[in-house]
Amino acid sequence: MPLYEHVFIARQDISNAQAEELINHFGTILVDNGGKVVDHEYWGFKTLAYRIKKNRKGHYAFLKSDAPATAVHEMERLMRLHDDVLRVLTIKVDAHDEGPSVQMQKQDDRTERREQRSQSGEKKEPRS
Repeated sequence: MPLYEHVFIARQDISNAQAEELINHFGTILVDNGGKVVDHEYWGFKTLAYRIKKNRKGHYAFLKSDAPATAVHEMERLMRLHDDVLRVLTIKVDAHDEGPSVQMQKQDDRTERREQRSQSGEKKEPRS
């Protein structure tokens, strides 16, 4: 079966738990239609580059799937109809990358740098 990566943005009004629930809901749709969710990540609540349907922020989610095209089309159709989903992007890939996505790696790097800075006693200088 083809491999896909899906990213969607949910409205700012919903909670983190509801955003996680959306990930599970759309994953279940893939499974019900003969696909398989390889991995999923909740990227967090981020500021959008521009307003989408009067929202300035959104909950970002990422899914890796191994599913037939019909399952992906059905999931995308239901995402577009769902009131809480603002945007959807699906990409067909040759292979899934191992480990966390680049978005999650950035967050891990920041926490590591903070820990290193606090251990060395280094102070953060204000930007000019």
